[in-house]
Amino acid sequence: MAYEADDILEALDEQQREAALSLHGPTVILAGAGTGKTRTITHRIAYGILRGDYTEQKVMALTYTNKAAGELRGRLRHLGVQSVGAKTFHAAALAQVEYFWREFFGIEAPRVLESKARAIGAAAESLKIRLDPNTIRDLAAEIEWRKYTMLSLEDYLDRITERPAISGLAPIRNYEIQEAYEQAKIKAKQVDWEDVLLLCTGMLKAEPRALSHVHQQYRFFTVDEYQDISALQQELLDTWLGDRSDICVVGDPNQTIYSFTGASASFLENFGSRYPDATTINLTQNYRSTPEIIALANRVRGNQILEPLQAVRQSGVVPELRGFETKDEECAWVTERISIALRDGVKASQIAVLYRINSQSEFLENALSSAGIEYQVRGGQRYFNRPEIMSAVRLVRAEAASPKQRDMYEGVTAIARSLGWQSIAPEVTGSELEIWEALNSFVQIAEEMPAGSNMQHFANELEERTRSQHEPTKESITLSTIHAAKGLEHRVVFIVGANEGYIPISYAKSDSQIAEEQRLFYVALTRAKDSLNITWHRSDSSDSRLRSPSRFIALAQPAL
Repeated sequence: MAYEADDILEALDEQQREAALSLHGPTVILAGAGTGKTRTITHRIAYGILRGDYTEQKVMALTYTNKAAGELRGRLRHLGVQSVGAKTFHAAALAQVEYFWREFFGIEAPRVLESKARAIGAAAESLKIRLDPNTIRDLAAEIEWRKYTMLSLEDYLDRITERPAISGLAPIRNYEIQEAYEQAKIKAKQVDWEDVLLLCTGMLKAEPRALSHVHQQYRFFTVDEYQDISALQQELLDTWLGDRSDICVVGDPNQTIYSFTGASASFLENFGSRYPDATTINLTQNYRSTPEIIALANRVRGNQILEPLQAVRQSGVVPELRGFETKDEECAWVTERISIALRDGVKASQIAVLYRINSQSEFLENALSSAGIEYQVRGGQRYFNRPEIMSAVRLVRAEAASPKQRDMYEGVTAIARSLGWQSIAPEVTGSELEIWEALNSFVQIAEEMPAGSNMQHFANELEERTRSQHEPTKESITLSTIHAAKGLEHRVVFIVGANEGYIPISYAKSDSQIAEEQRLFYVALTRAKDSLNITWHRSDSSDSRLRSPSRFIALAQPAL
């Protein structure tokens, strides 16, 4: 269908239409959960192009995951817009680094590390320190925080005692490992993903010709999930913008849950101070959830900058809040309710069980397995750690580096077939079926790639999916931490283990930390479309401590 500019506006509600009409100058869209923010920004971009205000090639739409960027590209293509640069910050920065590095230095840009965890482990071993996987993960997160907040190693050392302790590591050992990690990268001519942002920013500031090129290439910027931007990403965005102000940002301060990675909602909240002439639009009409779920979420929301959500859907079932004596009883009840939902025709992929930390999934996994209910753990990197998928990724990288490349889809299916895949599901069970399903999902990722993609594009997609833990979905119950569930929605949602010590987490002590835990609970609530169930327990079988329900339960309950 060929769209006209007026067709774009007719598809929007009044608030969304106001955002689409704000085409020039700084615009901030405060978009509550389920209010159609992606629809709004894609229609706004399409409207600006169809009306002639924008040129496709001069628009850059930025987000934080390849999945979100792919969704932006797909929706824009559906609206007849083909050439908008919808990318993650990292992908946009890497493309510029690789292009200008050859242009100005005559050599290839440094390679991006395949595994930060492996590099950290090697750096520690060079210092005769052995780290367990959890400590390596915590160190990787600390390195990311340091770089996203733009601290040099020397500045970080001055503040290291203020940072949360990394289990089993004295602060000086933490610093020494980070120093060894950085030195090893330099020696190997490698960078990590945070370095890509730093390199791009520094290169553009140091090379006026490169900066001029970028300023000519991109004029109109849109930033999704702006509440999650870090100081480093903001610095790069400011560099891309220069002295221009055609920028639209969209975000929800009530969904700021990544401050531990260096993200800061202050950039969203202070947007009007930076741009006094900014247009501010509130999106408050929620199309996702029933009025009963929205009423509960509004009671829990903490940030008052954004107006309360307004439910659009018809009335549904009242959310259930239920406590249990033991964790076993809690998991048994959740499993029984899931079984009932499945019998009632709800697809397994539309049911999610959310919890605060990964270790809470063990009891649930056991209960679901005993009931014969298939599940997948989101965010655990299980998919990309499967041997057959690791082999497939290596073969894709090898083909991407070859001067003679096959058609992408042909190449991917050939690789999958070499590892045992066939186009029709085999009549097998157990591990053989799991291998086929994993390889079939691998082929489906290729099918979702934009038209014209080659093997290098596919290799980049796999790298981004591995880095962001964006695993393929399958027809099974989703088990997920609340952090990993952000941006998703399910018909039926269970929030389990809603106890003090879990939500808020035990180490959240300050007012700002408790406020972030409250926002995290709000994010969990607003994943639910039709049915919301919140459970907690008084005791774990693993210890004798008595637990109390989360303090946020009292907020969730209606006033008497």
